[in-house]
Amino acid sequence: MCPPRTTRSSVCLSPTSSRSLNLRPRGSSFPSSWRPGHPREVTLRWGVDGPGQATGESWCRPNLVGLVPHGARWTCLQLDLQDILLVYLNRRYGHLKSVRLCASLLVRNLYTSDLCFEPAISGAPGAKLPVTPMPREMAFPVPKGESWHDRYVHVRFPSDSLKVPSKPIEKSCSPPEAVLLGPGPQPLPCPVASSKPVRFSVSPVVQIRSPTASGQAPLAPKPFLEISLSQERSEDSNTDGPGFHSLEPWAQVKASDVHTAAAGTHVLTHESTEVPVALEDAGSCKRFLPDPVLRLKGVIGFGGHSTRQALWTPDGTAVVYPCHAVIVVLLVDTGEQRFFLGHTDKVSALALDGSSSLLASAQARTPSVMRLWDFQTGRCLCLFQSPVHVVCSLSFSDSGALLCGVGKDRHGRTMVVAWGTGQVGRGGEVVVLAKAHTDFDVQAFRVTFFDETRMASCGQGSVRLWRLRGGALRSCPVDLGEHHVLQFTDLAFKQAQDGCPEPSAAMLFVCSRSGHILEIDCQCMVVRHARCLLPTQTLGGPHRQKQTFSTGPGIAISSLSVSPAVCAVGSADGYLRLWPLDFSSVLLEAEHEGPVSSVCVSPDGLRVLSATSSGHLGFLDTPSRVYHMLARSHTAPVLALATEQRRGQLATVSQDRTVRIWDLATLQQLYDFTSSEEAPCTVTFHPTRPTFFCGFSSGAVRSFSLEAAEVLVEHTCHQGAITGLTATPDGRLLFSSCSQGSLAQYNCADPQWHVLRVAADMVWPDAPPSPSTLAVSRDGRLLAFVGPSRHTVTVMGSASLDELLRVDIGTLDLASSRLDSAVAVCFGPAALGHLLVSTSSHRVVVLDAASGRIIRELPGVHPEPCSSLMLSEDARFLLMAAGRVVKVWDYTTQASPGPQVYIGHSEPVQAVTFSPDQQQVLSAGDAIFLWDILATTESDQSFPGPSPACEAGLGTGQLEDAASRASELPQQQVPKPSQAAPPQLGICARPPEGGNGTSDTKNSGASRTTCPASYKAFTPARASRGPHSAKGTSLPPASGEWLRLKAVVGYSGNGRANMVWRPDTGFFAYTCGRLVVVEDLHSGAQQHWPGHPAEISTLALSHSAQVLASASGRSSMTAHCQIRVWDVSGGLCQHLISHHSTTVLALAFSPDDRLLVTLGDHDGRTLTLWGMATYDLVSSTRLLEPVHGVAFNPWEAGELTCVGQGTVTFWLLQQRGADISLQVHREQVPETVGAGELTSLCYGAPPLLYCGTSSGQVCVWDTRAGRCFLSWEADDGGIGLLLCSSSRLVSGGSTGRLRLWAVGAVSELRCKGSGARSSSVLMEHELVLDGAVVSASFDDSVDMGVVGTRAGTLWFISWAEGTSTRLISGHRSKVNEVVFSPGESHCATCSEDGSVRVWALASMELVIQFQVLNQSCLCLAWSPQCCGRPEQQRLAAGYGDGSLRIFSVSRTAMELKMHPHPVALTAVTFSTDGQTVLSGDRDGLVAVSHSRTGMTFRVLSDHQGAPISTICVTRKEAHIGLHPLHSQCEDLGVEGTDLWLAASGDQRVSVWASDWLRNCCELVDWLSFPMPATTEGHLPPSLAAFCPWDGALLMYVGPGVDKEVIIYDLSQKQVVEKIPLPFFAMSLSLSPGTRLLAIGFAECMLRLVDCATGTAQDFAGHNNAVHLCRFTPSARLLFTAACNEILVWEISGR
Repeated sequence: MCPPRTTRSSVCLSPTSSRSLNLRPRGSSFPSSWRPGHPREVTLRWGVDGPGQATGESWCRPNLVGLVPHGARWTCLQLDLQDILLVYLNRRYGHLKSVRLCASLLVRNLYTSDLCFEPAISGAPGAKLPVTPMPREMAFPVPKGESWHDRYVHVRFPSDSLKVPSKPIEKSCSPPEAVLLGPGPQPLPCPVASSKPVRFSVSPVVQIRSPTASGQAPLAPKPFLEISLSQERSEDSNTDGPGFHSLEPWAQVKASDVHTAAAGTHVLTHESTEVPVALEDAGSCKRFLPDPVLRLKGVIGFGGHSTRQALWTPDGTAVVYPCHAVIVVLLVDTGEQRFFLGHTDKVSALALDGSSSLLASAQARTPSVMRLWDFQTGRCLCLFQSPVHVVCSLSFSDSGALLCGVGKDRHGRTMVVAWGTGQVGRGGEVVVLAKAHTDFDVQAFRVTFFDETRMASCGQGSVRLWRLRGGALRSCPVDLGEHHVLQFTDLAFKQAQDGCPEPSAAMLFVCSRSGHILEIDCQCMVVRHARCLLPTQTLGGPHRQKQTFSTGPGIAISSLSVSPAVCAVGSADGYLRLWPLDFSSVLLEAEHEGPVSSVCVSPDGLRVLSATSSGHLGFLDTPSRVYHMLARSHTAPVLALATEQRRGQLATVSQDRTVRIWDLATLQQLYDFTSSEEAPCTVTFHPTRPTFFCGFSSGAVRSFSLEAAEVLVEHTCHQGAITGLTATPDGRLLFSSCSQGSLAQYNCADPQWHVLRVAADMVWPDAPPSPSTLAVSRDGRLLAFVGPSRHTVTVMGSASLDELLRVDIGTLDLASSRLDSAVAVCFGPAALGHLLVSTSSHRVVVLDAASGRIIRELPGVHPEPCSSLMLSEDARFLLMAAGRVVKVWDYTTQASPGPQVYIGHSEPVQAVTFSPDQQQVLSAGDAIFLWDILATTESDQSFPGPSPACEAGLGTGQLEDAASRASELPQQQVPKPSQAAPPQLGICARPPEGGNGTSDTKNSGASRTTCPASYKAFTPARASRGPHSAKGTSLPPASGEWLRLKAVVGYSGNGRANMVWRPDTGFFAYTCGRLVVVEDLHSGAQQHWPGHPAEISTLALSHSAQVLASASGRSSMTAHCQIRVWDVSGGLCQHLISHHSTTVLALAFSPDDRLLVTLGDHDGRTLTLWGMATYDLVSSTRLLEPVHGVAFNPWEAGELTCVGQGTVTFWLLQQRGADISLQVHREQVPETVGAGELTSLCYGAPPLLYCGTSSGQVCVWDTRAGRCFLSWEADDGGIGLLLCSSSRLVSGGSTGRLRLWAVGAVSELRCKGSGARSSSVLMEHELVLDGAVVSASFDDSVDMGVVGTRAGTLWFISWAEGTSTRLISGHRSKVNEVVFSPGESHCATCSEDGSVRVWALASMELVIQFQVLNQSCLCLAWSPQCCGRPEQQRLAAGYGDGSLRIFSVSRTAMELKMHPHPVALTAVTFSTDGQTVLSGDRDGLVAVSHSRTGMTFRVLSDHQGAPISTICVTRKEAHIGLHPLHSQCEDLGVEGTDLWLAASGDQRVSVWASDWLRNCCELVDWLSFPMPATTEGHLPPSLAAFCPWDGALLMYVGPGVDKEVIIYDLSQKQVVEKIPLPFFAMSLSLSPGTRLLAIGFAECMLRLVDCATGTAQDFAGHNNAVHLCRFTPSARLLFTAACNEILVWEISGR
C-alpha cells in the first residue's frame, strides 16, 4: 500500500550550536542524484552544518564539536517537495519514499502534510485565521509571556516568492530581455509574528544585499531561505559615517553550486562561495529602479570554445552562433542581434531543428550542462546534465524529436548519446534513448535528414554509419580502402532537388585534412569517388590558376556543406570554394584572412556561411557574388578598452597582440593594428584629436593616427610593461605607468608630444595592467594611482606632479587582522570630489579626494577584488567588474539595497566603462558586451561636463570627411566601408637609438603644425604655365562661344583672406584658382569673374560692399602681380592695377573706402597705398623686415598698423595737398609675451589692438600709449586670424581650432598696465575644423560667420548653436577621374586624397563620400546601366597599393575589395554587361576580374614595361549613328560581345574583342606610334578612345613627332585623318551626342574641336594643366579638372 500523496514535509531539528540555520539543496541545478536504473526516482541530499547551518555537503567541523552553547534554539524546517522538484529538476512530485538522517542531528518529529502550517500560531482546527495554524498536538511549547520567535527558528524552503505554478518550467512565461541578478521588483513580505521576524523573499530577479564590514562577500544569485529570527537588531553597528553598512545580523549560506530559476531562465555557477544574507526589515529596503537597469544590446565577438559552430536558421534570414557563453542570433539583412543567456561557460556545441522550434546548446566545462531553448521565444525549456563530460558536437533530427551528442567521457573515451526531445515543451522531459562508447575518433556527427534513426560520423581514419534501434546505438564502418589513413574533418549528406530522397539514393560527402573529398554510397557503404584539392598556386607563376581536383597532396579541408546543386568547401588556405557536385570546376571562391574552420549553405542554397579560426564570420551571396562580413572578433581575452566621443569609436587591446578600433553604432571593426613582437597592454584616446595611445609590454608608449592609420610618435622611457595609461579631459597631458613602478608625464598639446617628467618608484610595481590603474579627475586637476606600495593610494596634481594626498588603505579596517591593499581607483564627478578605491578585502571605499576622509563604504561587493570601476557622469550608477559578472550599484542611495548583477561573460571581466553619451555600458573580457541603460537621466542632478576642449565641434583630418554630418550632407550619410578587411599596420618598429626615446614616424603626408611664416605666406598650388600665344590657338568670338562656365567645385585653401561675406547684403565670394566665385547661399547659383593670369592670393571687400579687390601672383606672362577692382553690383572689372613684383599677401580698405593698402610677401616687403578715386599709386614703402598682416584703424582716421617679426609698426598718414606721407613708429614685443613673430592683428574697442603670435599667444596693445599690457595663450599653434567686436574675439590658427573669447573686461584692465592678468579673458566656445584657418568673415556681433580652411573647405559657423556646417568642399589634392551614372543624375570623382565622392549633377552637392585612409585613388569607373536595376549601380575604384574596391552607390557601402595588381592601378573600367572589371597598372599589366566575386581570371602582359594610361570599352553589337559597329567588325574576323582597347605610356594601343562569359579574348589590332625626337622633361600621356559617332574610328593623342590628334580606321587598318594641335594634349574626351572633341593642355587651356567642320575654340579658366576632361553621356555638360579644381561647362549652341 502506497503512502498518501504529500507535498510538504516538516522536521524539528535539535539545537547544537548558537549559529542560525540556513538550508539549501546540494548542487545548483541538480540538487539530486540520478540513478540510471530508476529514471523516476530522485534522492534529495541536505546537509546540516550545525544548528542553523544546512548546506549541500555533510561533514563534521572540528570547531563545532562539544556541548550545545547556551541560548541555542530548536529549528522548524519546512520543505515544499513539490516546488523543489519542479523548480530544480523540472519533475513532478509523486510520493516520499524515505528519509535518512545523518549523525550529530537530533530530530524531535517529522511529518508530511498537504497544508502549509504556520508554527508560530496554534489553535483549534476550525479557527478562522488568515494562515493555517500548527495543529495543537504538533505545536511547539511556549512559556507564558514569551514569544515563539524568542525560543525557536522557522525555516521554510522554498519561500513564498519562490513558488511557481504547479506546471513544468517549459510552460513558464518568456524570459526577460537580459538575464540579470539583482534586487527583486516585489516588496519583501512581512511574516505573521509579533516580534517582527524578517523573512527573505526570492523573486525571479535575485537580490543580493550589501553586507557589513565583517560579512562575507556575495558572488552569484541563489534562492534565499525564508528565515525567521527573534534576535533584535545589533546596537554595535558601524557608525563611521554614512555608508552601505547593514545594521542587521547576517545569515551565511555556504554553497558549492548555485542554481536560480528566474522566469524560466536558469543560471548556473560553480564557485564555492559564502553568500551573506542581510536580515533587514522589509519596510526599510529601497528598490533599485528601474529593474533591470541594463539590457544587452550588442555583442562583439565570435566563437570562444570553437569557431566551427555557426548555423543558418531554416528560413535563411538569420545566423546562430556562440560568442563564448552567449548564443547570438544575428539577422543578416538588418544586423539586429538577439541573445540566449544562461550559460556560465563557453558554449561548445549548437544544434537547431528543422522547424526552428528547438535550439540545443552544450556548455564546455566538465561536466557538460546542456540546455534546450524555445528558439522563437528565447526561453530555456529545460536544463540537464549530459553523460558526456565535454560535448563537442550536437545534431538534431529534422523533426526535432531526436538529439544526438558526441564527446568524451571522464575516462577520455569517445561517447555518443541519443536523447528523445519530442515531449519537451509539451510537459515532457528529455529522455536518454541510448548511448554507446567507441574507440574510433569522431570529429563530426550528423543525423540524416531522410531517416531519423540513421546517423553518420567521421574522424581519424574512419567513417561510420550509425543506427538507433531497440534502445541501442550501433555502428558499422565504411570500407575506405587506401583512404583509411586519412584524417577526416567533416561530412554532409547530398540532398535531392525535391527534398524527399529515398534512403537508397543517399550519398555522403566526407572531407579530410589531406584535401581529399570522398563521395560515399550509404546503401552499399563504399566509396564511389575520391578527389583531392590541389594547391591554388602554380609553382613559379605569379598568378593563381584555375582550381582542379586530382590526386596527390592537397590543401587541408576543414569543413564542407552540400546543397542540391553545389558543394561548399572551406580549407586551411583561407578560401571558401563552391563546386558543382561533380567537382568539374570551381564556380565561386572567396579568400579569407585566416583558415576557414566552418562552412554552411543556407537552406535555399543562395548564401554560404563561413567562419575562420581568426574569429571572422561572414557569408557569400552567390547570386550577386558579394561577400558580406557579419562579425569580427578578438581571438584572446580583451585586456582594456577606451571610447572616443567625437566619432563614436571604441578601442580595445587583447592578448592576441592586436589593437582594434570599432564603430560603436554598427559594432563593426574599422582598424586592426597588429604587433608580432610585443603585446599591447593599455589604450586610451586623445580627447580632442583623431589619435589614440597604446602601451606595450616592452615599455613603449605609441600614438597612432586614425587619419593616416600609422604610428606617429613612440616613447620608450619605461623599462617594464605598461600598466596604466590615461589622458586629461582637455588632452593636454598624458600619463603612463609601468610594472617597474615608474610614472611618466607627457605634453600632448603638440602633436609631436614629448616627455615632461619620468618619476621612479611611484606606482605599485606589481599592479596588473588595468584601465583603473591610473585615474584623472573629471576636471583634469588631479591624478590618482595605487602606490608606491600596494597599501597606499596617492593623489597628485596632474600638471605639477606634486603629492597632495597619500591614503593608507591597509589601516582603514581596524577590525581586520589582515592588511588591506588597493586594487583600482576611480574619480567621481568634479562637483562631488569623490575618489573610489576598490580593495583586496572585497570593498569599495569612497574617499574625499581633497582630505582623504572616508565618506562611505561598499563592503563585500564581491569575493574577488574589483579590477575596474567607473562612475557615471551624473554620479547615479557605479559600475564594477567583479569576476565574470558586471555589477551596477545605485550610487545616489545611501542605504543601497545592493547591486544588480549581470551575467554573460565566461571569463573575468577586465574593464567596464560608460559610452561617451552615458546612454550605454561597455564590458570587456572574453568578448565585448554593449548594454543599454534603461534609466532616464536624473533631471535634478547637474554636474559639470567636460571642458570646452572636449566639447569642440568637428574633428580634423581625413576621417572627418569619411563620416559626413547631417547638416553637411542631408541626402545620405557618408558610408564607412567595414565589410572589407580593415587596414593593418605593424607596430613593432622601434625609433632610432639615442635621445629620450622619442621618434617621429609620420610620413610626409601627415598633417603637421607649420611654422607661422609659411602658414601666413601664400604658396601657389602648383607652378603652371599660363596660356600664351601659339600658332593655331583660336579664341572664341564674344557671341559664339560653344562653352559657358556653369559651376566651380572647390575653394583655394592655400590662399589667405580669400573669402568675403556680408550678412546684411548676402554677398558671398571666394576664390578658386584664377577665378572669383560669387555664390548665392540660398539658391546655390554662381557667378564667375575671370581675368587673373595666375592664382588669386587674397580678397578685400570695401566697407560699403560696392567694391571688391582681388590680387593674384605673378605669371610667366606678366612682370607684376595683378590687382583687379570689381564692381560688385555689375560683376565687371573696373580697373586693373599692378605694382608688386611678388605675391600680394594682404589687401585692406580704409574706413572711408578712399584708400586701398596692399602688402607684398616676405620677398617683396612692399607696402603700397592706392587712391580709390583715380586708382593712382599714392605711396610705396620698402619694409625692413617681412610683415604678415596690415589693418586700418577703424576709430582713428589715417592710421594703420603692420605686424611682423617681433615688432608692431604704427603708420600715420599725413596729407599735404595731393601728397600723402607716412610717419612710422615701431614697438618691440615684450619678452614676457615670448613670441618670435606676430602673425595676425585686428582692432577691438578703442584704443585696443589684438595681435596673434606664432606661438599661440594673443597680446593686447594700447594704441594710444603704444604698449602691450596683456597676453594669454589662445592656441597651441600659430594664430593666423583674429576678428573682434566690442566684447568678443574670434581666433583661428594653424591647428584648426576656432575659438570665441569674452574680452569685455580687457578695456578695464588697460588701466592696470603691466599688472593686468589674463584671468578675466574667458573662452566661450571652441570648434575644431579640418585644417588651418586661412579666412573668416563674421557679422558685427560675431554670432555667425563663414570660415575657410587650408583643406579647401568653407564652413558656416553658428556660435549660438555651437555648430559648424560645411558650405563648400572640394578635393584636397589632384582629381584623377570624373565618371557619370547611366541616368546622368549623379557624377563621381576620385582624388589622390583617397576619397571617392558622389555628387548630385543638378546642384553639384556632395551626396556620398567613400574614404580610404593613407591611399590615393587613381582611377574610377561607374557600372553600366545594363548590369542591373538603376538602384544597383556600383563604382570601381583603383588605388595606389594595387587594390581595387567595388562600392555600392545605393547602399553606400563597400561591397568588395580585391588585389589584382602588385603596383598602383592607373586605369579601370567595366565591361558592357557590368559583370567584369578591366584594370591596368603602372607596370603595364591588364587584369580581368569578376566584379561580384573579385576573382581575377585573366592577366594580359602585352603592354608590360609601360604604364597603362587608358582602357576604353564599347559594345560590339551597338549601333551608333549611321555606322553599326558590328558590321564594321565582321570584316575583322573576330567574335565577341565587347570591343576594348588599352593604351600605354610607350605610345602603343592594343584593340581586343572579348566575350568574358565564354572566357574568350582575341587581339584585333596593335598600334604603335612614333616617339618624339627628344624626351626631356615629363612626357604627356598616351590616350586613345573609340569614336562614339563612327564605330570604326579610333582617336589617339600622345607624345609624338607632331602635336596632333590621330584618327585611325579599324576596318581599313590605317590612319585616315590628323588634327593639328597647338600643344601636346594632357586629356581627351569625345562627345557621345555631337561630333565634338575636348582636349586639355598643360598650358591651362581647353580646346573644343568640331570634327564635322574642323573648327576649334580655346577656353581659359584653370590655374593648372587641364589633365582631365569628360563629357556627360547626354553631351550637355563638360567637366574639366586641373589639380583639385573642377569646372563644369555647359555646351551651348550645339
